[in-house]
Amino acid sequence: MSDRLRALFETDCDVYFVFNGTAANSLALASLCQSYQSVICHEIAHVDTDECGAPEFFSNGAKLLPARGANGKLTVDAVTELITRRNDIHYPRPRVLTLTQATEVGTVYRPDEIAALAELAHRYGLHVHMDGARFANATASLGLAPAEFTWRAGVDVLCFGGTKMGLPVGEAVVFFDRKLSEDFAWRCKQAGQLASKMRFLSAPWLGMLEDGAWLRHAAHANAMAQRLAAGLHGISGIRLLFEVQANGVFCSLPEPVMSGLRERGWRFYTFIGTDGARFMCGWDTLPESVDALLADIRTLAR
Repeated sequence: MSDRLRALFETDCDVYFVFNGTAANSLALASLCQSYQSVICHEIAHVDTDECGAPEFFSNGAKLLPARGANGKLTVDAVTELITRRNDIHYPRPRVLTLTQATEVGTVYRPDEIAALAELAHRYGLHVHMDGARFANATASLGLAPAEFTWRAGVDVLCFGGTKMGLPVGEAVVFFDRKLSEDFAWRCKQAGQLASKMRFLSAPWLGMLEDGAWLRHAAHANAMAQRLAAGLHGISGIRLLFEVQANGVFCSLPEPVMSGLRERGWRFYTFIGTDGARFMCGWDTLPESVDALLADIRTLAR
């Protein structure tokens, strides 16, 4: 299976499998920095807002330094400010830059954006980590070979999400810079991420990758998001908050519409602002489900 991923990324990388994204991100970040150092991330990055302090825990206390950026993306200026803010011994020295692809708000970094951030990070001695929980969706959106916006753009380590593209469990941690994976197997063992029958965790990847199912699933999820976004246009009182580039739709809904949807059994998060609703389309989302949601929104909006 590792050889299959090496072929996919067109490079000789080290590959490890873990149970979930939190473990993948946390153990990868812990392998890239010491406890007195820091990790620069976007202010709404999953590693900072939704992993229960796991990156800090597994790194024995490395600090997360959040930066702002429009559309869920980090900028060169914002990252530079954090890197150069201080260089005294009282400041947790920046050692890692982590990017989320696709981002927490469903936008996608272009290769040139990644390359600019990676060049900056490497210039200052930082490693580059990519949280790719929805990496497949980003790949389908960009229409590029995975190598073009990972290691060729300067990414050192990728956490490649499996569950979002249809696997029952499992994430792959891909070290493009193989020097950084030293002792990573021991980290996985210590963290309880070594299954006694690891083949059950890794073998499904073979089927997912061999016939291109991972990209088909991702493209379908993206298409369902586009279907939902198109249907929302023109509905009174509703607006999209971000451009739909992957499989997430974020929109502003009036409170009566949100309450009405929940009463009808729809479940969604509202963590982007006070009226921002987050709708994620999956590899198995049906067009009929999207249309039913739109029908309820139209009815409630009237």
